[in-house]
Amino acid sequence: MSVKIISVAKQLPKYSRTTEEIIPFLDHWLIDQDERFIRKVKKIFEGAAVDKRYSIMDPIEVFTKTSFQERNDIYVREVIDLGEKVLAKTLQKANWNPETLDYIITVSCTGIMIPSLDAYLINSLKLRQDIVRLPVTEMGCAAGISGIIYARNFLKANPNKRAAVIAVESPTATFQLDDFSMANIVSAAIFGDGAACVLLSSYENDEGPEILADEMYHFYDNIDMMGFKLTNSGLQMVLDVEVPETIANHFPNIIHPFLEKNNLKINDIDHLIFHPGGKKIITTVENLFSDLGKNINVTKEILRLYGNMSSATVLYVLEQIMENQPKKGEKGLMLSFGPGFSAQRVLLEF
Repeated sequence: MSVKIISVAKQLPKYSRTTEEIIPFLDHWLIDQDERFIRKVKKIFEGAAVDKRYSIMDPIEVFTKTSFQERNDIYVREVIDLGEKVLAKTLQKANWNPETLDYIITVSCTGIMIPSLDAYLINSLKLRQDIVRLPVTEMGCAAGISGIIYARNFLKANPNKRAAVIAVESPTATFQLDDFSMANIVSAAIFGDGAACVLLSSYENDEGPEILADEMYHFYDNIDMMGFKLTNSGLQMVLDVEVPETIANHFPNIIHPFLEKNNLKINDIDHLIFHPGGKKIITTVENLFSDLGKNINVTKEILRLYGNMSSATVLYVLEQIMENQPKKGEKGLMLSFGPGFSAQRVLLEF
């Protein structure tokens, strides 16, 4: 059963600031810190390869001490708004009616809400009452591709069906005002908020890049490398400095066997649709890909324009690749990493 990606769209929150505009807020936040430490933090922000970040909150709110409940309430309100807008936009882009959806997957790890986002979307967009729903909440940056994998498995088993994967993330909502650790600082420097949606179909006449294969890869004994710790003040970022090196060590096993199973080599891949985890990860992977004669320029550009928006970010890369109108028959490789520690891969043919 052929499964195709039909349409991808993004939705940005209403607030944004350039890196230059964020620096004065750092001065206020770090006012009681050592001058050398302050310079180090500013250097991290300025060297993060992120020109602009979007947020569900005004920067003044971000750098104001609030309770976990207050911040999570903002997350819930804004996630619903962004989710409604991005799903409606993507349906319109595909010229689909909302009631034609059979399966809805919502993805987010940066806040807590029960009922999950999909329940709100069923009501607000009047999706079918028998639609199958799946919220994915704890897979971090990898979950955008995870959602595509789950949707493909459903559609492969069910001909003439349609699915939506909606990723809405607000890493800004997890910023810890009283945490001056490198994990909190680095995540604040590289992350931003955003939403994206991808529509998939197993209808023969629906047109778009076909998913040829998908696969997950799980790193043993790296549970503590990436994730969130639930504290009284909210979700506290866990980000090990050895993430780039760990990816590099596993990279051959992540890429080559997956392609070989599909009778391909890296030379056969025309488009690398890679999640921009941050400057260090991009540099690590870029060096690995450049040795293979490939580039991840679109990934770098998405990081520069928006920052790392967790699970939604790889869908921004996919949207840009699709808007570049790849030639018929060209191959694309989607790749992202997330807590577990794990990697997710999807092979496309345009």
